[in-house]
Amino acid sequence: MLIIRKSSDRGHANHGWLDSYHTFSFADYFDKNHMGFRSLRVINDDRVAPGAGFGTHPHQDMEIISYILDGELSHKDSMGNQRALKPGDVQRISAGTGISHSEFNASPTTPVHFLQIWIRPDRKGHAPAYEDRSYPAGSRENKLLLVASGDGRDGSLKINQDASVFATRLKGASLTHPLAAGRHAWVQVARGSVSVNGTPLAQGDAAALADEPSVTLKTDAEAEVLVFDLG
Repeated sequence: MLIIRKSSDRGHANHGWLDSYHTFSFADYFDKNHMGFRSLRVINDDRVAPGAGFGTHPHQDMEIISYILDGELSHKDSMGNQRALKPGDVQRISAGTGISHSEFNASPTTPVHFLQIWIRPDRKGHAPAYEDRSYPAGSRENKLLLVASGDGRDGSLKINQDASVFATRLKGASLTHPLAAGRHAWVQVARGSVSVNGTPLAQGDAAALADEPSVTLKTDAEAEVLVFDLG
């Protein structure tokens, strides 16, 4: 079974400094039919204006992943971490028992475009943790690169959930990811267009898969895609 979530059906909030599309219910956007998928709770397609950002704010008991597409995002948190995240960088915050952080676009001219992803943890009360890693474009070209996982295997960021997050930059290619029995998948198109098991998706579109043996991505052009393998 494959269910499409069209880009045009997402929630949308434009605050001036932040232009955000919500795949699932978030903040003032509520849709009881789109509260998440399996452990995946939030995918926000965020564009932050130059010289603006998210002020210091708290989180608790959530695995937060930021996937940078364009621009540079400056991170600070209550554990003392300070980073400048660029395209190809992936950040993981395990909020656990509590963390405060800010994300800011320090550039006076260039917007930041990134995907903000929340995954529910396997339990409450984990110790807060932070990690980021750079994945060069070539490392994701025409292959599914594991960027986050429950066990941190193959150099991926470790999250507190039975979930694996893969990233790819397809250039006129086809890829297949097998799904073990009982597993589900969510496919999010970050850029370009791609077919998923023969169904076409455009930029911002997504697909939920259940009771499928595999996920096959194909494009004759270029696309950047995230695949979530979920319990």
